[in-house]
Amino acid sequence: MAAAQPPAEQRPGIGAYGLRLANVEDARPLLVAAEPGWPALRVEHRIGLGEGGDEWMTERAARLNLQSGGEILIDRERGEATYVVPRQLGTEEIVHPLLAPVAAVTSYWYGRDSFHAGAFATGGTAWGLIGERGAGKSTLVAQLALEGVGIVCDDMLIVEGDRAHEAPRSVDLRQEAAERLGVGEAIGLVGARERWRFRIPEVGRTTRIGGWVFLAWGDSVGAAPVRAPERFMRLHDNRGTTVPLRDADAFLALASLPAWELRRPRTWSALPDAVDCLLDAVG
Repeated sequence: MAAAQPPAEQRPGIGAYGLRLANVEDARPLLVAAEPGWPALRVEHRIGLGEGGDEWMTERAARLNLQSGGEILIDRERGEATYVVPRQLGTEEIVHPLLAPVAAVTSYWYGRDSFHAGAFATGGTAWGLIGERGAGKSTLVAQLALEGVGIVCDDMLIVEGDRAHEAPRSVDLRQEAAERLGVGEAIGLVGARERWRFRIPEVGRTTRIGGWVFLAWGDSVGAAPVRAPERFMRLHDNRGTTVPLRDADAFLALASLPAWELRRPRTWSALPDAVDCLLDAVG
C-alpha cells in the first residue's frame, strides 16, 4: 500500500520562474521546489468571455490577451493571476504554457529580465536559446534533454541578476518532432496548438546565466560569435515584455555576455551534429 501523502498545506512549496505558486497543487509534477524568498502568486480560473480590448500593464496590475481566447488579469498587490476563458482549463495547462506571460509581467515588477527563449545548463551555467518562431528551438531543447543536458526552460527565460530561474518541467513539441525524437505524450489542444509533452527533470542546482545562442538555418552546421551591438539588438527584440527597460545597466550586463549564432540545415539528420557543435561552442 502506498504511503499516505501529507495534506497539501504541509507539503514543500512549489513554483516556477522564481515564483512561489498557490492553488496549482494538481500540477506539482511539473513544478520545482520554491525558495522562501520567491514572490507568492495565487492562480485562479473562471469561465467567462472577459472584457476584451487592448492589453495593458501598470506597476500594480496588468491585463493580457490569450491567443486561444480569453484574458489574464494580474494583480500585484493581491499576488493573484486570474485566467478568464470561455472553457474549463486544466491546472497543468495553466502552469505550462499559460503561466509564461504572467512570469514575464511579474519579472518586470520584481526587477528581473524576461526573454522569449529556451535555455539549457551545463557545468552550472545556463545558456539562453533564442530563435524566431519555426527556428526549431523546442526541438533542439528536447534533443539536448535526450542527451542528458539539463534544461532550464523551453519558451520563457527569467533572469534575476545573473541567475536563470527554472520553468515548468516540460518541453512541448509538435507532432512531427515528437515522432522523430520518440518522446512526448499527446495532450491535445493546449494553448493555441496541439502539443506532445516531454517531461524533464529539475536542473537541481542554481544556474547562473553565462551567455546566449541565437538559432538560424544554414546550409551546414556551424557556430560563429555574435558581436556586442548585434547581441544587444537581438536580446532586446526577444524581451518577454514590450515596456521600457527598468534597469538598462542590468540589461547591458546580460548583453555583454558571450553569444554565438548556431546554424544548421533544416534536416533531422543534422540535429545531433548541431547539438555537438553547440556544446563545443559554449564549452
